[in-house]
Amino acid sequence: MNSLEADLEQARALEVAKLADAIESIGFECTRCGACCTSHDGEAHTATVFPDEIRRLQAASADAGDRVDSDADEAPERDHERDWRDVARPMPYGLHEGADGLEGETFEWALQTDGCGDCVFYTEDDDGLGACSVHGDRPLICQTYPFSVALAGTSQPMGEAVDEAGIVRAHECEGLGRDISRADAEALARTLKTRAVRELEEAIAVRDAYEPPVSSPGPGEVVVHDSEGAKRIDGTPRDDEPGEE
Repeated sequence: MNSLEADLEQARALEVAKLADAIESIGFECTRCGACCTSHDGEAHTATVFPDEIRRLQAASADAGDRVDSDADEAPERDHERDWRDVARPMPYGLHEGADGLEGETFEWALQTDGCGDCVFYTEDDDGLGACSVHGDRPLICQTYPFSVALAGTSQPMGEAVDEAGIVRAHECEGLGRDISRADAEALARTLKTRAVRELEEAIAVRDAYEPPVSSPGPGEVVVHDSEGAKRIDGTPRDDEPGEE
């Protein structure tokens, strides 16, 4: 059995109770500092997002441009979906700066960032506390930060791992070490398991869908290989008739 398939079996067999034990032993409470949503030391925020999560965010009711508080009673009405590029950008690894901008091949997508390198969905309330304008639709990696599962093929969020309990890793976050209820630990553990399984399923699908492009990316062209095949920067399949980026 290939290593990814073996890791997927292991992820599917993870016991939520044991994951919750690990989370509870480390401790966590979100302080809404915003550090997990913003740039650091000149490096843009980078969080993996799956194709179906991108489409869900495209249709999400809260408009990132309005910078609404996630606790607001009503989100502003939208008369159209966001464009793919409003939500996601190519994962930067493997790309380089050419004469006409970024070019090359990469794998998977990251949440889009603003001019400061912060997640486009990050906002702050009147008290300066961090918030997410699409909180109910945020990707799995955001739902489970600052934790990850130590399995090959799973994504590691921004920030170094600073604690570990069993297979659970905790990454840099000022909320670590705070008391967490058993119910919250179990809820987080269930989502963490779901994320680990999804990430491995996506990794296998990316591997199986990958085909070396017939033609190399041209100047200023980016090719993104995800679980659905090769795509242009706007999320359209690359096997369509070539069009302008």
